[in-house]
Amino acid sequence: MKKLIFVSVLLLAAGLFTTGFAIKKAEAAEEKAKPQTICPVMGDPINKQYYVDYKGYRIYFCCKDCPETFKENPEKYMKILKESGVKLDKAPTGEGEKETEDHSKHEHNH
Repeated sequence: MKKLIFVSVLLLAAGLFTTGFAIKKAEAAEEKAKPQTICPVMGDPINKQYYVDYKGYRIYFCCKDCPETFKENPEKYMKILKESGVKLDKAPTGEGEKETEDHSKHEHNH
């Protein structure tokens, strides 16, 4: 019986240690992540005027042409950002954005 209790306590301690280690590892990886400063397409400094919202994240670019290049193969550029350790900004969820009225249900006299 004592052996069973000892093994149970040992397994519980090992589980807690492993969980704590995994959390610390995730926190360390998050601390190493850096904000996006470089365009994934051209490698130049970003201009926050040019961006694309992709899979819940806002991706910034250096010029007006890069968003279109990104859209041709977004996963290629997302991989570049991930491998660079970039922590992407979350795209706005629509709060504060105006909804456009659906004009298909009525006539306009223009």
